Amino acid sequence: MRTLAVANHKGGVGKTATAHALGTVLHARGLRVLLVDLDPQGSLTGSCGVGDAAGRSLAEVLGGATPGPLSLREVLRTLQPGLALAPSDLALAGVELGLVSRLGRENVLRRCLRSVEAEFDLAILDCPPSLGLLTVNALTAAEALLIPTPPQAVDLRGLRLFWETVERIREELNPGLRVLGILPTFVDERLVHHREALAVLRAWGWPVLDVRVGRSVRVAEAAAVGESVVTYAPGHPSSRAFERLGEVVLRWYRESSGDSGRP
Repeated sequence: MRTLAVANHKGGVGKTATAHALGTVLHARGLRVLLVDLDPQGSLTGSCGVGDAAGRSLAEVLGGATPGPLSLREVLRTLQPGLALAPSDLALAGVELGLVSRLGRENVLRRCLRSVEAEFDLAILDCPPSLGLLTVNALTAAEALLIPTPPQAVDLRGLRLFWETVERIREELNPGLRVLGILPTFVDERLVHHREALAVLRAWGWPVLDVRVGRSVRVAEAAAVGESVVTYAPGHPSSRAFERLGEVVLRWYRESSGDSGRP
């Protein structure tokens, strides 16, 4: 099982919509996909149509200062055959505090994911908007990282800080972590400061993807009814952008799996 983290320490940048759409696209391409909601706010859980995961969420798997009482398999929700969700709950906020005193705290998620690695081809980790231990666990467990960010000055400043964190994770915890790319989100090509921000990213030499996800109310509407925009509004520009992003991730999956013919 390959593992991809969708992360940025800033909130409201499109992480959840990206994780959900990617899971939908890659499942349609034939991959067995596990969506993992690591955000205590549970945005991905809600957007997948799971209303209440209290008592049977990642909080009860990860535990805190000690391991949780449930296995990862016990909390999984099947969304479709070959597509499952490890749901979140507000209790995850307390889990993060408890992890501080736990031995091997950065590797707790990695160990949990190993228990289901034979059942899925790809795990997509939707990270919380923070640089706390849940995000550190995700970056330690992941083989690749996708960083959504709007092309605005305030977001670029935050991106620099997050990039420094990624470099520290690489140096100390996960030297194999690959940055798959920076995904521009909420893009409006008509705005001069959006075009300038994208130019700055390219000038910095950062791996900006050619895919651009625009701002659209359809994404929020889809989440409200428990769907990804890809199935809610097929053919919409945002859906087409996520389809192209899916091709980028699928190429990485095939390369990292050493199997150019699957799926």
